[in-house]
Amino acid sequence: QVLLVESGGGLVQAGGSLRLSCKASIRNTRPYTMAWFRRAPGKEREFVAAISPGAADGLYEDSVKGRFTISRDNAKKTLSLQMTNVKPEDTAVYLCAAQKLGGDIREPNYGYWGQGTQVTVSA
Repeated sequence: QVLLVESGGGLVQAGGSLRLSCKASIRNTRPYTMAWFRRAPGKEREFVAAISPGAADGLYEDSVKGRFTISRDNAKKTLSLQMTNVKPEDTAVYLCAAQKLGGDIREPNYGYWGQGTQVTVSA
């Protein structure tokens, strides 16, 4: 069974920074596309960023481009999301996902999901 555990969430002021991590209990993360999604109160789950196997750069949702950076360390089986210049609209539960099951990388059809970590941005 694959387990994804997110950490690093918390309360941050607008304009500040936060780094989220996702630790995977999986034999090898190297073959998997991994991604971050978020779910704000009263809203649907939303794509944030994804990174393909072996990729140096990620794909981003337009509102976070230039502010968030996704990265992966396969040796440590860890996915990270560096968040800078955060805004109140970034407030959400951030979810880690792994193993894309086909379709567009931005669609939420992944095989494994974490429980999420709360990020709250105050104005």
